Amino acid sequence: MAKKPKSDPNYKVIAENRRARYDYAIEDDLECGIVLEGSEVKSLRKGGSNIAESYAAVENGELWLVNSYIAPYEQAKTWGHEERRRRKLLASRKEVARLWNATQRQGMTLVPLVLYFNHKGFVKLKIGIAKGKKTQDKRETEAKRDWNRQKARLLRERG
Repeated sequence: MAKKPKSDPNYKVIAENRRARYDYAIEDDLECGIVLEGSEVKSLRKGGSNIAESYAAVENGELWLVNSYIAPYEQAKTWGHEERRRRKLLASRKEVARLWNATQRQGMTLVPLVLYFNHKGFVKLKIGIAKGKKTQDKRETEAKRDWNRQKARLLRERG
């Protein structure tokens, strides 16, 4: 009898930017690490985070996460962390150069999509290289989504 693969106990989504896929056309994505302080990691384990209003930027050859929120950790009153500080993202030089090229030359935006603990227990951030959608494109996406819902409903009802 073959063993059933267990779901990974360490993998856990901390924060997800669901609005990003509505507002932007995601062309490519990149997984990168993030530099955190101890109290930030403990706060993330409790689930206090928001990346909806944040963005990533390439400055002086380094990748930064700007305006992300990590809730303060109550037990670390003296050695706590700043809630909305800029956090350095870890990616290879080649990837950072590619991201700089996409943002500066091609007019793309770096949007954080998902903040999560990977299978080893490290905090990772998935960044999307995106282009902003216009209102017409958003309406098109919404119409496709509605049609897919109706189609699924009809298939369920009729067999």
